[in-house]
Amino acid sequence: MPLPAALDPHFEEALRHVLDNPGSLIRPRLVFQVATAYGMDAAPARDLAIALEYFHTASLIFDDLPCMDNALERRGVPCVHFEFGEAAAILAALALINRAYALTWRAVSGSSPHVQSRALAYIEQCLGVEGLLNGQSLDLHYSTLPHNRETTERIARGKTVPLIRLTLVLPAMLGGASVREIQLLERIALYWGLGYQMVDDLKDVLGSAAQAGKTVARDLLLDRPNVASAMGIPCAVERLTRFIHLGDRTLHRLLQSRLGLSFLGKLRSDLEEELVRVTGNACVIPVGELP
Repeated sequence: MPLPAALDPHFEEALRHVLDNPGSLIRPRLVFQVATAYGMDAAPARDLAIALEYFHTASLIFDDLPCMDNALERRGVPCVHFEFGEAAAILAALALINRAYALTWRAVSGSSPHVQSRALAYIEQCLGVEGLLNGQSLDLHYSTLPHNRETTERIARGKTVPLIRLTLVLPAMLGGASVREIQLLERIALYWGLGYQMVDDLKDVLGSAAQAGKTVARDLLLDRPNVASAMGIPCAVERLTRFIHLGDRTLHRLLQSRLGLSFLGKLRSDLEEELVRVTGNACVIPVGELP
């Protein structure tokens, strides 16, 4: 992100705080890998990868605000609003979103008009009122909803799954993936998106801030959805394991037609390893190899 010389110093410090603490960068690496596996050139694939990471990071900045989760730590450092104030945090998040749209347009500009239209509509579907925004609103008003598995998964489908869908499906869409491959990637995004949200919920219940790199034990305090609290830890782990199994079968079908996506198996392994680490092996059900 270019930072002009005339930028307000306080705003610049807030932006640098965000940009200098990028987290694991698993998401943009995955976007780049999927895009290039489908034949996208490196330059637009890189633009798309950075854009989707900026969308994701902006959502975290908003999510951490006092009016939402009121978190203190993210990615092992103080949250932007805690360090620089709420106004600077909001402006930093908007700067990321604006830059993300600019990079996205640059990434899709080489595609046909039909693909451009389809891709931009997909982004709006995932990030707009049908997806992330509605999921966030449901999350904030969880106290008025039934505290059960169905509700927590409905919220995760809106708040967490859309960003996983963008990560896996959008670069494939731009690379000319078949209808069947898009369907399979959508299913994988659903299973893994719900799975990662469950791991995050287990971290909030079982982990420490040092392990998670962010504020924990917030869900119960703020009355926010948490599948481990709604179902109990053993049942949550059992359901998470089921999602991993379903993802395995779907990935196996996908690799039959697109072997170049075999690197996705690493993401699946990471999910299982994270489950083992978070639960300390106490509740883990063996997942095994791809069928």
